[in-house]
Amino acid sequence: MLELVQDGLRAHGIDDEVIAAGQFEPRGHTGAMFAGGLVGGDVGGALGSLAEGVGVGLGSVAGARASDDASGLPREMLVGVSKTAVYGFAAKTRRSEPTDLVFQVARDGLTAKVHQRVNVRVLELIHEDSGSQVELEGNRLPVTHSKDVIEALTG
Repeated sequence: MLELVQDGLRAHGIDDEVIAAGQFEPRGHTGAMFAGGLVGGDVGGALGSLAEGVGVGLGSVAGARASDDASGLPREMLVGVSKTAVYGFAAKTRRSEPTDLVFQVARDGLTAKVHQRVNVRVLELIHEDSGSQVELEGNRLPVTHSKDVIEALTG
């Protein structure tokens, strides 16, 4: 992921060195997926157990997509941290080359807040001067390296 984000920076003409990178989703992605699955299961359950299973699956996907759309951020992102900035790129998977640079935030004046949830870590990037904020969630699975990004920002 470090190499992918570094290549993404070069492709966008940014001369900076990434020290940590990880995969993130917009904040609320996992919770909306869970809630959508509950609603879909209830609706499908009225038609039988097979329909309930289908309803859970469809509801989960619909809930996550609705939450992602409302955030204004892509569904999957690679986030890179350098000594001077935090970069967010759209990327289909943690192994995909990043496409669009969706945010670039200077670390000077940046506060990183972390909230622990059951299966995700919520990362809030708050720029004190402007009040602008980026809210992300990183899965706790080690392969996402979200913990590396959080440690680079808070450690």
